[in-house]
Amino acid sequence: MIQIVDLHKSFGGNKVLQGVNLTIKKGETLVIIGQSGSGKSILIKHLIGLIRPDLGEIFVDGVEITCLNKDELNQIRRKFAMLFQGAALFDSLTVLQNVSFGLERYTDFAAERIEGLAREALKHVGLRGVENLMPHELSGGMRKRVGLARAIAYQPEIILYDEPSTGIDPIRADAINDLIIQMQKELKVTSIVITHDMVSTYKVADRVAMLYQGKIIETGTPEEIKNSGNPVIQQFITGAATGPIEEW
Repeated sequence: MIQIVDLHKSFGGNKVLQGVNLTIKKGETLVIIGQSGSGKSILIKHLIGLIRPDLGEIFVDGVEITCLNKDELNQIRRKFAMLFQGAALFDSLTVLQNVSFGLERYTDFAAERIEGLAREALKHVGLRGVENLMPHELSGGMRKRVGLARAIAYQPEIILYDEPSTGIDPIRADAINDLIIQMQKELKVTSIVITHDMVSTYKVADRVAMLYQGKIIETGTPEEIKNSGNPVIQQFITGAATGPIEEW
């Protein structure tokens, strides 16, 4: 589905990505783990063309996207949807209007069809009767669900999750984990999750990739990562204060 080849990105003198190589299989849930500030969000922004690399290639369904023009890139972007860390809802729009936003902007569907798809997406994430509420009237977990409903409303092939469990309590975080699994099973989407939450990682991942010092240092199943002999991975997944990972 996606292949990343020798990807490099620097900002000034800060080398964020230093030769990332990664393959993401169609229909799987791949979780990318790593420290805060390690470049996880920068990496997934490359996948939808929000950032251009300094060097390297990205293939989506066999199409190399880093040199596409704006119109060509927009066609590729329609395969993707993204759940942002803070849900990124529009404060001045109702729940239904938020979920309908992408459909109104990127399709020529009739208003009735857009509303029907938006309501169906809200049902998929377990929300009913909230269509006319405003974002400030929702809990953090409900805002995440609305953000996910907006992401799936136009039936993407790939969903990107940016720190989905951040900012919510463990019970609501586990409900989001269940939704990630549900979306993969029901909608057959490819899911890419970036997080440093190992509880979520072990629950939702088919495979795990660790980003460290600008490179993917290991990939494997959750069990393989849990039993990795790499001291960097062991320090990260156990949360040990001492080890090869330095504080920064």
